Amino acid sequence: MNYTLHQLSIFLKIAQTQSITKAAEELHLTQPAVSIQLKNFQQQFDIPLTEVINKRLYITDFGREIALAAARILDEVSTIDHKTMAYRGKLTGKLKISVVSTGKYVIPYFLSAFLRQHEGIELQLDVSNKSRVVESLQHNEVDFSLVSVMPDQLRLSKIELMPNKLFLVGNADSLDSRQVYEINLLESIPLIYREQGSATRRAMEQVVESNGLRARMKMELTSNEAVKQAVIAGLGYSIMPLIGIKNELQTGQLRIIPVEGLPMITDWNLVWLQDKKLSPAAGAFVEHLRLEKDRIISREFGQLFEWG
Repeated sequence: MNYTLHQLSIFLKIAQTQSITKAAEELHLTQPAVSIQLKNFQQQFDIPLTEVINKRLYITDFGREIALAAARILDEVSTIDHKTMAYRGKLTGKLKISVVSTGKYVIPYFLSAFLRQHEGIELQLDVSNKSRVVESLQHNEVDFSLVSVMPDQLRLSKIELMPNKLFLVGNADSLDSRQVYEINLLESIPLIYREQGSATRRAMEQVVESNGLRARMKMELTSNEAVKQAVIAGLGYSIMPLIGIKNELQTGQLRIIPVEGLPMITDWNLVWLQDKKLSPAAGAFVEHLRLEKDRIISREFGQLFEWG
């Protein structure tokens, strides 16, 4: 046996994603490079680690056992690295954060200076819809979650970061943005929704339901980027968070359609389980936010609040 840590990490990622293509994307490697490393790793075992059926990759039972062992080995290596850096007086450890999909436009700005200051901290960031984010928080899989709507079934501590404004938007050829429309406009235009479980989807539903409207769902898409492109293409309108469309507003690809009762405003909150004992890395991040969040918001998002 002469396998490397690099091969272990690649095989573990393949086992987690069930795909060479997805593993390559997440590891920022080319697909041929991942395939070669998988082949070289497999050659060291007499029992197959993977099998391909109808062009789909499957991990064998033996492969799953090896993946579990690889995860334990890589965790031990990470522990050694962290202990070495801690011995040198550096803050170390993993920081695990789950964020709702629109949160990917927010959280990097609150992390960048902190991670530059503490190079020994390893970030694990999971971007998903609200249902999955709440689930990861509930099962204590992460240190923090970034949400725009607070989960009401969990006892949480929080740091309020900044407002989250949601507007009705259309493309450059859509309704006149100089006119203020009544809320029942939503009954007469094709609306593009996010998938079930999305906080943005729930926000749209709340606007429709609270005003007793019968809105027409044109289509349902699984990401804010997909919704944004569909609106730009003229396929319909959507209620979207301002944070994710500011560039398109500036270039004129999208326009805000003024509607009575909008924007809908929630707040971005970094939350964690109230009874959770924070690691030194997580505790340091909380302290960083308490000291720096106002400066970060002013510097990175000041112009954003001028809209609406």
